[in-house]
Amino acid sequence: MIRPALIAIPMLAALPAVAQDFPLTIEHKFGQAVIETEPDRVASLDFSGADDLLALGIQPVALRYWYGAFEGPLWPWAAPELTSEPTVLRGEIDYEAVAASNPDVILALWSGITEADYEQLSRIAPVVAVPEGVGDYDLPWDERARIAGRVVGKTDRAEAQIAEIEQYVSEIAAAHPGWDGKSASVAYALTGTPGAYTSADIRPRLLAELGFETPKAIDQAAGAGNPFAVTLSEEALSVIDADVILWISTDGDFSPVKALVTREFLNATRGGREVFAGPLLSGALSHASLLSLPYALDMLVPALEAAMAGEGPVRTE
Repeated sequence: MIRPALIAIPMLAALPAVAQDFPLTIEHKFGQAVIETEPDRVASLDFSGADDLLALGIQPVALRYWYGAFEGPLWPWAAPELTSEPTVLRGEIDYEAVAASNPDVILALWSGITEADYEQLSRIAPVVAVPEGVGDYDLPWDERARIAGRVVGKTDRAEAQIAEIEQYVSEIAAAHPGWDGKSASVAYALTGTPGAYTSADIRPRLLAELGFETPKAIDQAAGAGNPFAVTLSEEALSVIDADVILWISTDGDFSPVKALVTREFLNATRGGREVFAGPLLSGALSHASLLSLPYALDMLVPALEAAMAGEGPVRTE
């Protein structure tokens, strides 16, 4: 049986940090950020960026709302860690609101900021964007956490929590040798139009760590112009057929999936090897943060176990 969620992660955030040298210079695609002293006030423009800061024991002075209908701006895996009242940025970046939060540094590692945004934000505080040559949303979860840890002077905490999650993933893979080499598709059907994520996306990457492989047909259908996802016609739905299919939904409504007539001809469907990932699991996988990944794995693993046993479609919250 898989062990419970990573109870060590919240505890790690309370441990004292190893001294880190400042001033700190971080190179990125727009230039460099020079952080003179360990920052006390950190603003995050990243979608899901508040998760990593909270995991590191940092209460952000500004955070960016992504999506979700909860009492506060954060999802259940992160909300209990927020004990302050940060500025919540919704929609386009509000420079005045960011400035009013009086940050010492601004994190923009998974934010999509433009060079014009960067110039405006740099007038407020040092801005840390993605490294040169890296796409706006290309940084894997561990690198995002690693850079965030370095910026806020919590490198040791970041590395410890990354190692905890990697160990958890390794334990899951070791406990399920039958998953090694099996194929898994991560798919969706938005307003009736099906699609799938390529092997470069954060969700299939996690499944790959568990032993599953993304069907080559998905990557081939996406081509070079669509690195993370591909939209498919219903007639081409066989592209996603695999040993198991994980259907993603942001609202828990799987009627568009069930309405796909050709889905009934997929081997995975006929064999009961599907997971219907509800909003919580889908959201946790999409956030791919220090706080959300253990939460996601605790929901995902039993669902995959049941689906691989032919008990699907298995539905999660």
